[in-house]
Amino acid sequence: MKSFIIFFTVLISSQISSQTLPKGFSYVSEIDATIKKELRYGTSNNFIGKPIDGYLKDSLIVSTPAAKALKEIQTKLMLSGLSLKIFDAYRPQQAVDHFVRWAKVMNDTLMKQFYYPDVQKSELFTLGFIASKSGHTRGSTVDLSIVDVKTNKELDMGSSYDFFGEKSHPFYKKITEAQMKNRMLLRIIMIKNGFIPYDNEWWHFTLKDEPYPTTYFNFLIE
Repeated sequence: MKSFIIFFTVLISSQISSQTLPKGFSYVSEIDATIKKELRYGTSNNFIGKPIDGYLKDSLIVSTPAAKALKEIQTKLMLSGLSLKIFDAYRPQQAVDHFVRWAKVMNDTLMKQFYYPDVQKSELFTLGFIASKSGHTRGSTVDLSIVDVKTNKELDMGSSYDFFGEKSHPFYKKITEAQMKNRMLLRIIMIKNGFIPYDNEWWHFTLKDEPYPTTYFNFLIE
């Protein structure tokens, strides 16, 4: 009887701590548990400086086709002692709305020195770093980099993730040969496995054949 109660308690706890995702979505960890993550929008370590609306748990969610493509990429990288590291995947529309509200408050520049030191906040819309709609909300866009498995350090890409500025453009000229080589390693393996890069951010890719090209979701990350 006691063992039954323990089993029932564990079962209930498991059901409470997880959510049923919409059809066609998966947790990245359930498709490939070796893929590393650093979900910054659920923390204060991001360009706003506080947790973002909709990010309730440290869970990476993405469309199932995108997750399977990422698994293929991870398998290839692991052969060379490398791993994907994902910073963001599916993003609720309420999070995008949070970005937009913040971008319109010109005196809120808490994280400027870290994320956009050379760009005026008023320019973030026109430069393409903030928008009212995001491919992330359709469920098949990811922000990611590559890490060395042995050291657990990210490859040097010449700029940090979410750095708003020209040097985050994929083909920015004023970086070293080694930094450009790392960017191209990421870019080439993503393109070869069905992802389309974004002109303004070396870390941003969208699945070419995304399953929900016109749908912007708003379910919570939990």
